[in-house]
Amino acid sequence: QVQLVESGGGLVQAGGSLRLSCVASDRTFNNYAMGWFRQAPGKEREFVAAISRNGGRTYYADSVKGRFAVSRENGKNTVYLQMNSLKPDDTADYYCKPGSLFGSYFGRDDSIPWGQGTQVTVSS
Repeated sequence: QVQLVESGGGLVQAGGSLRLSCVASDRTFNNYAMGWFRQAPGKEREFVAAISRNGGRTYYADSVKGRFAVSRENGKNTVYLQMNSLKPDDTADYYCKPGSLFGSYFGRDDSIPWGQGTQVTVSS
């Protein structure tokens, strides 16, 4: 079963940048579209961004469009989330998840467990 390890979070001031990484444990990673999700304290987990299997298509939540960029390196079983112009509202635990793209809709594969996530805190 694919295991996911997220990293790259931290404490940053508003307006700053962070680059998150998610490494999958095996090459089945290449068979999936990948999504990023986040969960702020007391809130539901929400979709942030997704990327197709070959990286040719990307999709973003309206709240991050123009500020975040998702990319992947299939040879390294890794997906990235570059986060720029960070805002306090971006504070959350961030998770990656394999799935499938149906047009612009990202369907999670919930048979694959969530990783431990990486915490992002943006101070004002």
